[in-house]
Amino acid sequence: MTDTVAWNLQLAVQDGRLGEAKSLMAEMVESTRAEKGAIDYEWFLSDDGTVCHICEKYRDSAAALEHLGNFGANFAERFLECLSPTSLHVYGTPSDDVREVMDGFGAVYLGPLGGFSR
Repeated sequence: MTDTVAWNLQLAVQDGRLGEAKSLMAEMVESTRAEKGAIDYEWFLSDDGTVCHICEKYRDSAAALEHLGNFGANFAERFLECLSPTSLHVYGTPSDDVREVMDGFGAVYLGPLGGFSR
């Protein structure tokens, strides 16, 4: 297995805020693209525009913490104005520091069991 840390954050789009969410997403994608430890960062939207999932994967806990720090400093307030977290699943073996942040979102942790990543 690897040291990667990944998560799937499920969100409800606030009524009338889809346009803001899309604009914010563009900013967040560019910011995260600049983080050297970010492996995957993808947003998905339901056909009716009410449900959003963000799938993220980071090289290790240090990279995940860098991202979480950038999110908190630059995006969290606007993010939570237009998107409401409904579920968070964290994959891998995140450090206690990562868990401390994720616990605030009600994270469910799933440790490695088997498989591979290419």
